[in-house]
Amino acid sequence: QVQLVESGGGLVQAGGSLRLSCTASGSTFSNYAMGWFRQAPGKEREFVAVISYSGGSIYTADPVKGRFSISRDNAQNTVYLQMNSLKPEDTAVYYCAVSNSRYATSRHADYDYWGQGTQVTVSS
Repeated sequence: QVQLVESGGGLVQAGGSLRLSCTASGSTFSNYAMGWFRQAPGKEREFVAVISYSGGSIYTADPVKGRFSISRDNAQNTVYLQMNSLKPEDTAVYYCAVSNSRYATSRHADYDYWGQGTQVTVSS
């Protein structure tokens, strides 16, 4: 019943910006942490950022600190990933995920539902 629908990916020049959106349906998600992961070609899926149920606690992975920010709009069941100063190494499929708890970490096992992914390609 739970669905996560992502949008906002695309092709962008290095130094540019993109904003990814992920809207959840099938339930209300104001009580659950949500996160973003990414998987680059030939690489394992890695943690990007997580936001707690209320938006009061945010953690981002070292490679994107200072460039990416996560936010949420609980009224719309939506989580966002604002990506600035994009680099070619940010190229990946980006996935949103929802936890069954109010707080979550970088661990894949913390998350119960995953979106289909959206491609982000950053050219040199």
